[in-house]
Amino acid sequence: MKKLSVIIPSRDEAENLPICVDEIAKALMGAKIPYEIIVVDDGSTDNTAEVIRNLIQENSMVRCIRNGGENGFGRAVRLGLNEFKGDAVAIMMADLSDSPNDLVRYWQKILEGHECVFGSRFIAGSEVRDYPKAKLWVNRLVNTCIRIAFKIDCNDITNAFKIYRREVISGCMPLISPHFNLTVEIPLKAVIRGYSWTVIPISWKNRKKGVAKLKLREMGSRYFFIVAYLWLEKYFSRGDYIREK
Repeated sequence: MKKLSVIIPSRDEAENLPICVDEIAKALMGAKIPYEIIVVDDGSTDNTAEVIRNLIQENSMVRCIRNGGENGFGRAVRLGLNEFKGDAVAIMMADLSDSPNDLVRYWQKILEGHECVFGSRFIAGSEVRDYPKAKLWVNRLVNTCIRIAFKIDCNDITNAFKIYRREVISGCMPLISPHFNLTVEIPLKAVIRGYSWTVIPISWKNRKKGVAKLKLREMGSRYFFIVAYLWLEKYFSRGDYIREK
């Protein structure tokens, strides 16, 4: 494990990106972790492109991928997953909700030998600030259903902020989710296909600037589809997709 890649999908996050990238870079440099930061511009209509150009000029470890095709959180992340160069990759939000200090802890867990590290915002030691009540209720319901359906001891599968070794991403291909349901597809595939994982408490804070891109009404059926698809893989594929030991 020599290098960490961080993928930040971004759509109209010009106000948040400079602080987001700067805080991540400072945390990783402070911990002496070799890194690259990949910002994926997912069809932004604000001045995100200009902000990214400035970030690249200031830090040679930052690079940009522009999604010139159909937009969507999952599509943007998948572009980054096709291009990252690190031995492990983390997905972080551009809205400053995720903590760079938790990213350092993720890397340390990877170095201990874990192949995936899932953060949970809802276990002892975690901290959540200003989570919208309606989204919180839906989040807890969905995650409880997933935990029971897949018989896994993780209560925050839907959270995007996770880290995976390179071989885990390869073993989870092909990824098919075009939207936020990718946040469920990758970890569940990793668990189903036999990769090792652990859960640690993390912190989360609601955005102060910009508009949230996740729309619950739009995503309900998409989450259901990918969860059903993976449930069928778990119980009916007869182990065809489990990693080779």
